[in-house]
Amino acid sequence: MYAKNPCVRIVSVWSVCVLLACFAWAQQMSNFERDRAQNMLHVIAGDVLKHYYEPKLHGLDWDAKLSEAKQKIDKAQSFNMAMSHIAALLDTLDDSHTFFLPPQHAYRHDYGWQYQMVGSHCYVIRVRPSSDAAAKGLKAGDEIVALNGYAPTRDNLWKIQYVFNVLRPLATLRLSIKSPSGEERQLDVMATMRDRKRVTDLTGGGGANDIWDLIREGESTEHLMRARASEMSDDLMILKLPIFNFTTSEVDNMIDKARKHKALIVDLRGNPGGSVETLKVLVSGFFEKEIKICDRVGRKESKPMVAKSRRNPFAGKVVVLVDSRSASASEVFARVVQLEKRGVVMGDPSSGSVMEARHYEEKSGTETVVFYGASITDADLIMADGKSLEHNGVLPDERAVPTAIDLASGRDPVLAHAAETLGVKLSAEDAGKLFPYEWPPE
Repeated sequence: MYAKNPCVRIVSVWSVCVLLACFAWAQQMSNFERDRAQNMLHVIAGDVLKHYYEPKLHGLDWDAKLSEAKQKIDKAQSFNMAMSHIAALLDTLDDSHTFFLPPQHAYRHDYGWQYQMVGSHCYVIRVRPSSDAAAKGLKAGDEIVALNGYAPTRDNLWKIQYVFNVLRPLATLRLSIKSPSGEERQLDVMATMRDRKRVTDLTGGGGANDIWDLIREGESTEHLMRARASEMSDDLMILKLPIFNFTTSEVDNMIDKARKHKALIVDLRGNPGGSVETLKVLVSGFFEKEIKICDRVGRKESKPMVAKSRRNPFAGKVVVLVDSRSASASEVFARVVQLEKRGVVMGDPSSGSVMEARHYEEKSGTETVVFYGASITDADLIMADGKSLEHNGVLPDERAVPTAIDLASGRDPVLAHAAETLGVKLSAEDAGKLFPYEWPPE
């Protein structure tokens, strides 16, 4: 399971071609680049036909869509525009887990601020202290009214983020914002752009350090995505899971620690999903019996996804926290807790991006290789109530969201309220300090 973005919900509001084309580079594309783009299109389209879970592609005339994409690439004025047309082809499937993975850009890119949907509003949730955004006064709690002219909603935010973060990162974004006090203003916020090496040597020969740089990047990511726990007292433990990517022994250690407490809050806010195996092991940690998580409906067959029983699961009270960035495996876990009446789900409706997919890596070139690929859905997941969470998400048992002022002041009233329902006093101010956000290295 993998969600392409914590705020994914693939419901087209505009034609994706129109949106993506607005941000393509204006520089001319060479014949070599055009041929490379057409080859990428052919390979990716073939991968979809071969691997997509629904052989009839939901009734789409795929050949006609492919022909249309080829014609657009023939007329494209830039390589980024061509990449946009490949992305647009996959978007016609309206599937949260099927999307194009373009070649890596020749630079590192960091806007220095993050944003998400809270209810029906889009808010800045944090700003990197050393960024241009911070210098220009952008703050957590500011509402994003428009981003480069587009008003963000739950339905289109993924497209905005996909364009700006993956397909076509920009050096500057124009923001129309509203502060918690109601003041409206516009900001032109610059990103940090750092050149990457145009050729990466992974052989380790000739004194090249590129492979070690990649290893260090992986170690940094692993640190940032680690599970964190706060043991408030014998009454409560709070477990913060930023992703579903843990080994069986790591999950077992979490459950062993939780058993020392009467209640557990599993905080899945911002969790984009991850490994199916992690999901199975985590579910098994809360039930003595075998649990059918869902039915996995694939290309050729349908079979149940099952969490095996375990001898000594956590038996105390459970509250699961979700928000608009909770996606994929984190949504499935929350829904299982609901359907099995094992606990209470609190927060904001989740993203509704629940399929199972695999990444297919491709390459172009011989001596100098360009890597690209696609995430392609290989199964729909039907929950025990006979429904899919795709495009629907998990509706919390109790709706709870922070206000703009809470975001601005670093308070976490949702976590504080969850603790209170379990008999533990925790102020919103203290709750907001439990798991401080750590920015990745620039």
